[in-house]
Amino acid sequence: MTVSRLRWVIAPIVVIVLAVAAIGASAGTAKQGQTAATPDLAYVSAQIAKYKQIPKFIPAGPAFNARKGAGKTIFTMPITSAIPYINQTDQAMAKIAKRYGYKWIEFPNQGSPAQWVQGMEQAIAKKVDLIVLQGAPVPQLLVPQLAAAKAAGIPVLLSHIIDVTGACPTSLVNACVKAPFNQSGRLSADWVIQQSKGKANTLVITSSEVLPSNGIVASIQDEFGKRCGAGCSVKVLNVPVADWFSPVGGLAVQAALNANPDMKYVIPIYDSQSFFAVPAITAAGKASSVKIATYNGTPSVMKFLADGNVVAMEGGENLDWLAHANMDQAMRMLTGAPLIKNGIANTPLRVFDASNIAQAGSPPTQSKGYGKAYYVGYAKLWSGK
Repeated sequence: MTVSRLRWVIAPIVVIVLAVAAIGASAGTAKQGQTAATPDLAYVSAQIAKYKQIPKFIPAGPAFNARKGAGKTIFTMPITSAIPYINQTDQAMAKIAKRYGYKWIEFPNQGSPAQWVQGMEQAIAKKVDLIVLQGAPVPQLLVPQLAAAKAAGIPVLLSHIIDVTGACPTSLVNACVKAPFNQSGRLSADWVIQQSKGKANTLVITSSEVLPSNGIVASIQDEFGKRCGAGCSVKVLNVPVADWFSPVGGLAVQAALNANPDMKYVIPIYDSQSFFAVPAITAAGKASSVKIATYNGTPSVMKFLADGNVVAMEGGENLDWLAHANMDQAMRMLTGAPLIKNGIANTPLRVFDASNIAQAGSPPTQSKGYGKAYYVGYAKLWSGK
């Protein structure tokens, strides 16, 4: 998918779906939490060492017979079919559904709320057994359709839009699968504190209209305050998603770097923001002195890291693992098995840097470098053992 295509897809999601006033890019000084007297280098180093390890599989619920629901129909509607991160998760979910005997219907769309309404209406008309909002078309925009699904006896699962500390909107949907968004921000901050030895001048790039963003930024600010102290300064730059793939985002980053010559670190809270941040840092003549720490595990950004191109740390997610977590909750809903508690699926993050990026493949992939314990673990879990 081309950059222009991705921009075309995401813009209506930002402007129409989330509808938060974040027009244009602006920078401001972050308000940190409680300020540490001295940098806690032992703590941040321990955190990075811990999260650089291959993650362990921790079952989020008791074992059950997943094949008990074979023959039932799962209808999935992604926030858009054009973002590879979402698309590949859906494809992995479809393979799992087929393996366990479920019927699978995918509703392709380009991120338009009108299309989401159409998708919900189609699912209800088809009398499916479960609707999955994957990557999360915002449920608050589908209140009439969700009410109609409830009246028709069709449960709805919401995935990967709410932090593990957040509340699932159970008045609108039946269950959630949450993600460790805020922890990703803390890990980025920890890495910067470790690398700078507690003397970091850092730019955080956010997109405040995206639902998890404010929580991630607050977590970064809090971590710098608690673990770094007065030696660290943080500025926040807001770049709406519609400007990620236009000159606006890059120019805003350049302006921030020029205004702060001592700035050495940039934290794009979503790694796709690196597509404008990396060229901006390079254009500012700072590719060798400014480094990026970020989150998601998008392969092309992981390749920046593998190539030593500005990106130096990535908090990665395994999309196949995410697909298994989504299907775990979905099949529990369809078999009457106990749901995973509070929607917390124990999907992990793994910190990649120069020391372990080779484990993600050459070139990096979206699911390599996380081990196979989850694959074996879910198979055992779903066998009822």
